Amino acid sequence: MKAAIGYAATVVRSMWRHAGGRFPLVVLGLWAAISVVSLFWTPQPLMRTDGYHTWQSPSAEHWLGTDGTGADVFSWLMAGSRTDLLIVILTVLVAAALGLLFVAAMVSRHTALAGVSVVVVDALISIPTVLIALVLAVPLGASIAVIVIACGFGYGLNLARVARPQALLAAQSDYVESAVSNGASGAYVFFRHIVPNILPVMLVQLSLSAGTAVLAESGLTYLGVGVPSGTPSWGHSLATTVRFITVYPLTVLWPGLVVTVAVVALNLFGDALRDAIDPVTNPELRRAAGATRMEEDGHGR
Repeated sequence: MKAAIGYAATVVRSMWRHAGGRFPLVVLGLWAAISVVSLFWTPQPLMRTDGYHTWQSPSAEHWLGTDGTGADVFSWLMAGSRTDLLIVILTVLVAAALGLLFVAAMVSRHTALAGVSVVVVDALISIPTVLIALVLAVPLGASIAVIVIACGFGYGLNLARVARPQALLAAQSDYVESAVSNGASGAYVFFRHIVPNILPVMLVQLSLSAGTAVLAESGLTYLGVGVPSGTPSWGHSLATTVRFITVYPLTVLWPGLVVTVAVVALNLFGDALRDAIDPVTNPELRRAAGATRMEEDGHGR
């Protein structure tokens, strides 16, 4: 546990030293903090509307103005942050699980299974995420589950396709052959030897998937198959105000700016994390690993 905490601290410090890592850390930290705070407090009650004060400009009472129903824009963006954060986390988990499942099948030592898996992934990856969401919306209706399943499925397939070449190289390596000849199980070989080799690629793809999930939430909610009406989300704020962009541009600017900053931060986070966890590009990680080995050797004596 101590080694894991030290490793994580080293990675975070390495990311913080570079602007490309500091920016996403700050943005994602604020996103998480605002999501937690919104569970207990928002400047105005979410359900409070005022038909006499619609489309107001920013003021002391309404920091970012009001929308067409007189609701406080800032309060809805605060509450929407937790909805989008939940969607991002669930989408990444689903995409990672499906991606690893397909990668395991595509590098399987059973030739027939590997061949069929490659064909299946190539066939399914051509199906647009929007089409999957529209199909799911028939039995499920507009819901967060539609976004998570549709995006998680599509991004998981893309992850498997991108990670497959690196996984094949690892699967054909000498140390994997040695592990198999010593009786190691397929699951052990996959998670112990193959997954660490594809982890940098996975992190970049999952961060891109997280950013795309935010955009997908906005698009699917606008189409009526995403976040249901009455549930705060950034996409919902965009969908309800975009029709009046030429008349009240500020009301559309705020949710659009929030979505843009979040997507950029998520994309940069994956790149920064990939560099920080790679011992080749992070000398501090090499030094920390060497110190840990020396400490373990000292305890061993």
